[in-house]
Amino acid sequence: MLQTADSVQPSSTARPMHESEFASHDGTRLFYRMWPATGASPKGAIILLHRGHEHSGRVAHLASELGLDDFAFYAWDARGHGRSPGERGYSPSFAASAHDLDCFVRHVSETSGTAVEDIAVIAQSVGAVLATTWVHDYAPPIRALVLASPAFSVKLYVPFAREGIAL
Repeated sequence: MLQTADSVQPSSTARPMHESEFASHDGTRLFYRMWPATGASPKGAIILLHRGHEHSGRVAHLASELGLDDFAFYAWDARGHGRSPGERGYSPSFAASAHDLDCFVRHVSETSGTAVEDIAVIAQSVGAVLATTWVHDYAPPIRALVLASPAFSVKLYVPFAREGIAL
């Protein structure tokens, strides 16, 4: 459930922002941000998924920059990222992350009263791969799925980059 007006936080976006948490499939409480629709006739919700090493704050600017005032925006911190709990960058499995996303979309739908059919997902990099996995495995009847630079394969051109990342 969204927190009270006391939870409105300053943001780099021109839209008001609320912070909250939702319980995922295993009871883990994951953090998310929400920007309510500011237009006269709300039309739905847009869920933003961050890149693999980032958090919801890194996509916050999109809530204003896209100019879609009739849509509420939601962005989560995936498990192990940002203000969500867990070892940094860790998830038990990619399937667990896809299940987290399914729980988040259902949470958004239930708490906002927005039908899943009126929810769009915009995802970048590893977030785009996660969104693709979720759509494949759960077949949600979402309005749209936008993938920006999905990281279906990673090509590293810096010598020993993979070894450095592993460290």
